[in-house]
Amino acid sequence: MKRTRNLMIATAMCAVFALSACGSDNGDDGGDGGKASEGKIGVILPDTKSSARWESADKPALAAAFKKAGVKYDIQNAEGDADKMQTIADGMITDGVTVLAIVNLDSDSGAAIEEKAKSQGVKTIDYDRLTLGGSADVYISYDNSKVGALQGEGLQKCLGDKDANIVFLNGSPTDNNATLFSDGAHSVLDKVSTYKKVGEQAVPDWDNEQAVTIFEQLYTKADGKVDGVYAANDGLAGAVISILDKNGQAGKVPVTGQDATAEGLQNILTGDQCMTIQKSATGQAGALAEAAIAMVKGDKPETTGTVKDDTGKRDVPAILLDPVAIDKSNVGAPIESGDLKASDVCTGKFTKLCTDAGIS
Repeated sequence: MKRTRNLMIATAMCAVFALSACGSDNGDDGGDGGKASEGKIGVILPDTKSSARWESADKPALAAAFKKAGVKYDIQNAEGDADKMQTIADGMITDGVTVLAIVNLDSDSGAAIEEKAKSQGVKTIDYDRLTLGGSADVYISYDNSKVGALQGEGLQKCLGDKDANIVFLNGSPTDNNATLFSDGAHSVLDKVSTYKKVGEQAVPDWDNEQAVTIFEQLYTKADGKVDGVYAANDGLAGAVISILDKNGQAGKVPVTGQDATAEGLQNILTGDQCMTIQKSATGQAGALAEAAIAMVKGDKPETTGTVKDDTGKRDVPAILLDPVAIDKSNVGAPIESGDLKASDVCTGKFTKLCTDAGIS
């Protein structure tokens, strides 16, 4: 997708987000900003543990977008339980959703949900994560290979070209995005002859508590000789930083992240985290709302291309947005764009750091 279109979506959604309330998870009333459309849109978010973004950013942004458009909607969270996600999906279909968007917990369960929805005449959208072997009508996400490449470039920028031992802490092995992130990072870092991989492991279900144990084991196996860490998102980065801090290395070992969460930005302000990736929830929610509303009306959403689903042996129509790398030089960008409030980040000891960084 062209950057200009991304900025237009993000700008429009920021305005919606700022002017609208967070919204309930079940909006059956028409909004004031648009003509009510027939049909209903269901969205199932994956959990509350893998990233703070799902409830703090995506949910309110989606609710604001649907309210603004005057469409009925239902947004629920599966809390990391694939069976619960199936139950929610069944309930939404029974309640008359005509478009169902999911962030799958794994491709097998996601594909089953999409197949059942299809059999009931419900259009489906893969939101953020591609369901391999699924049947979604459209996939809406960020360019996840680019996300990983930006993470790799960010870590390289923080490390320089000196000799460095690197540990890779990847996301869930059941999440296709995690594979794309890791591949993108490796495409950059593996080319640097002075870098050496001294450990790599995926974290089941993006579980931050497991990440603490996994990284400590990797750190111990490397005898503490770790100069940089590729952490796939801000939650995993926080787990890494806790172990580095325990060993007196926090702030000395660059750590990557993703999602531009409040915690991630705070860690960048303190110098404990090298960088993160902003995948604007308002921009992504705007793209989902635009596509879902078109589908409710019986139209095909405007896409930017296709992505390959090797498992399903098909090219999936896709809307891919551009991610943005965030480091100390532009740490205030997620706040300026409306994805976060200054009050989310600039609390307690971070207040002065925010002031010094020009965040107000």
